[in-house]
Amino acid sequence: MKNKALFILVSFSCLLVIKAKSLLYPNPVKPEHCVFNTVFGEVDLDDNCTYETSAVIQSAIEEGLEWLEKAQHPDGGWGAGFHSNQKEMNPHRVPADPATTAMVAMSLLRSGSTPNAGPYAKQLMQATKFLLNAVEAAEPHQPITKLRGTQIQNKLGQNIDLVLTTQYFTNLLDQLAESDKLYEPVFIAINKSVDMVQMKMDENGKAKGSGWAGVLQSAFATNALESAAAQGAAVDKDVLDRSKDYQTQNYDYNNESVETRDGAGVMLYSVSGSVRANAKDARKAKQLILDANEAGILKEEDINFENLIKTGLSEKDAMKFSTAAQVYDSAKRKAQDKTVMKGFGNNGGEEFMSFLQTGESLIINNDESWTDWYEQVSANLTNIQNNDGSWNGHHCITSPVFCTATCLMILSINNDIETLVARGQ
Repeated sequence: MKNKALFILVSFSCLLVIKAKSLLYPNPVKPEHCVFNTVFGEVDLDDNCTYETSAVIQSAIEEGLEWLEKAQHPDGGWGAGFHSNQKEMNPHRVPADPATTAMVAMSLLRSGSTPNAGPYAKQLMQATKFLLNAVEAAEPHQPITKLRGTQIQNKLGQNIDLVLTTQYFTNLLDQLAESDKLYEPVFIAINKSVDMVQMKMDENGKAKGSGWAGVLQSAFATNALESAAAQGAAVDKDVLDRSKDYQTQNYDYNNESVETRDGAGVMLYSVSGSVRANAKDARKAKQLILDANEAGILKEEDINFENLIKTGLSEKDAMKFSTAAQVYDSAKRKAQDKTVMKGFGNNGGEEFMSFLQTGESLIINNDESWTDWYEQVSANLTNIQNNDGSWNGHHCITSPVFCTATCLMILSINNDIETLVARGQ
C-alpha cells in the first residue's frame, strides 16, 4: 500500500462540524480565522469551517469495510481466533465470537450503516441477530458464549464478549425508532446484559475475570454501563460510580504516575481508561464553571474545588468533579504522549482500543484537542493498513478482524461526534 500518510491532514485549527451536520458543539464559537493545515501548506477556508473526511482516510475506511464484509461467517458473526494460534490470519478458519462480532458491528454502525439501511445493512442485521441470540440464550451468571481461550478473552478478560455486546446494543438503540421491530428486543437485551455486567463487577469496580490487559475490559464495562444508563436501562448508580473510581485511581495526577498492575505493565492501557472514565464528569465541571461566570458568580474559569463550591455544589460533589477534571486534563496529555502511545512497543489490538478510548473521551468532553489526537492516530493507521484493506496486530491481539474493526471505529469517529457529545451532557 502506498504511503498514505503523506496526504493526511496534519492539523486543524478551527471548531469542526460533522459532514452533513450543521453543528459540532452546542453554542459554538466562530473562529476568527479558519485554516486547513496540510502537508502542502495552509489553505484558507470560508466562514463555514467544516470537516471533510480526506480522500486517503475515506479510501482506507472503504477498503477496510470491504474486507470485513468478506470475512463475515454464514451465521452472521465474525471471529478473532484463539490465543493458542495467534498466527492464524484467515478469518474463515476461526469460529465467530460475540466480542469480535460486536466490535465489527460497532464499526459498521459508525461507518454509516444500520440494520435497516446503508451499504452494509444486511451484514449488520445478521450480526445483530447473532448477538441477540447469544444474550437471549445466556444464563445470568454464565458467559454469553461457550467459546473459551479466544484472543480477546485471554488478553482483555473472560467477560469481554458480554461487555462489548452491551456496548453495541446501546449504540444501536440510538439509531432505532421505537416503532422499529428491533427496538424492543434490543432494549430487552440491554437490560439483561446490564444486569449480567453488574454481576461481574467486583466491590472495587473492576470487571471480574481480567485478562492480560484486564484494565481495558473494565474500562469498556464502564463505558457500556454509562451508555446503557443514558438509554434508560436499569443501571445501578453505585456500581457505575465504583467502576469510574477504579479507573480514576489508576492515575495520580499529582505526580502523573499510572498504576499499570491490571494493564500488563503498559501505561497506555491504564491511562486511556482513566481519561475515558472521567470525561463526562470533567465536562460537567467545565460547564458549571462557565455557567457561573455567565451568571456573574465567578470571575475566573479555573476548575478547582473552591470555585466549584461557589457554584453551589456540596463539598462531596465539588471534590468529585474537581478530581475528575484534574485527572482528565492530566491523563489526556499523558495518553497522547508519543512515548506512552507506543504501548507495548508495537501495534496490537490493545493499542488500537486504547487509542479509541482516548479519542472518544476527548469528544465526550467537548475537547477541541481531539483534532490533534486524530491527526496523530489517523496518520499512523493509514500508513500501516495492509494491502488487502485489513489491519492486524503484531503482538497479543493479532486478529485482523478485531484490529480492522477497531481501526475503522477510530478513523470514522467524526461520524459519531453528535452522539458522543450528547453522552457527555
